[in-house]
Amino acid sequence: MHEARRWAIEACTDIGREDVAECAELGASELIGNAILHGEPPIRMRLRGTQEHPRIEVSDSSRRPPVLPAPHTRHPIDDDPLITFGRGLDIVARCATAWGADIDDHGKVVWFVPAPETGVVGVEGVITGVEVDHGDPEAPANPVQVEVRQVPLRTLHASQTQWTELRREVRLLSLAHEDDYPLAKSLSELFADLDRVLRETVHSDKIESALASGAATTDLRVEVPKSSAETIEEFLDLLDLADEFCQKQRLLSLARTTEQRRFQRWLFGELVRQQRGESPRPWPGMQASPDRAC
Repeated sequence: MHEARRWAIEACTDIGREDVAECAELGASELIGNAILHGEPPIRMRLRGTQEHPRIEVSDSSRRPPVLPAPHTRHPIDDDPLITFGRGLDIVARCATAWGADIDDHGKVVWFVPAPETGVVGVEGVITGVEVDHGDPEAPANPVQVEVRQVPLRTLHASQTQWTELRREVRLLSLAHEDDYPLAKSLSELFADLDRVLRETVHSDKIESALASGAATTDLRVEVPKSSAETIEEFLDLLDLADEFCQKQRLLSLARTTEQRRFQRWLFGELVRQQRGESPRPWPGMQASPDRAC
C-alpha cells in the first residue's frame, strides 16, 4: 500500500499536478487494496487521461464488477493508511471528480480522476463496458464479403492492444469530460458503430489460432455492411487526429507507431476498397509466403 501511495504522488508530480497528489495517494491506496482482496492477478496501476484531467487506473483480470457505495455515504477521511484501508470505494468516491469501473473480455479497470481536495460526500461511480456480456452483434444487412490477405500477425496484435486502449480511453474521457473532449466522444461513437467489423477483423478465433501456431501472416474473410465505407473512412481520419492529440502530450496514452498507422490504413482501406468492388491487395509490407495461415 505504501508503494501505491508513493507511486501516485510521483505520477502527479511528474505531470505538474501536485495539487491533486493527496487525493491521488488516498484513492490509489484504496484501489490497490481492493484489487488485492477482491480481484485476480495480474494487478497493474497506471496513469491515463490528460494533464488537465489525469486518471489513475488499477486493472485486474476479474470481470466481477465492484460494489458501488451507497449515495451520500459519509465517513471521516484520515491520512493513516491503516485507518482508511478497508473503508471501501467510499474513499475513492470522495477523492475523485469522477470515477468508476470499465469491464471487458480480459478483466476490469477501476479508475478515478483525483480531485484537488476530498469531499464531504462522494461522487457517484459508474460501471461501463459490460456490453461484452450481451453476445455477438447481429449479422449486418446486405453484407459484403471482404478478403484481407497476408495480414502480419505481430503488427495486428500490437494494433489490437492499441485499439483496446484507445477505445477505453475515449470512452472514459467522453464519459467524465464530454464537453472538454469532443473528439473523444466522436471516436467513442464510431467505435460503437464499427463494433462488429472491429471484433471480426481483429478479435477472431482464427487470429488466435494463427498466433498460437507461430505463423507470420494469415488471411481473413470478413463480412461488413455494404454502407459502412463512409463510417470507416471517418474513423481513420479521427484516428489521425487522435495521434496528434497524443503527440501534443494532452493524452497520456501512446500514439500509434508509424508501422501501426500504415498497417491500419491498409487494413481498413481494404474494407473500403472491396466494398466498392475492387480486388483484394495483400499487405504490401510483406512478401508472399506459401506457408501462411489460411
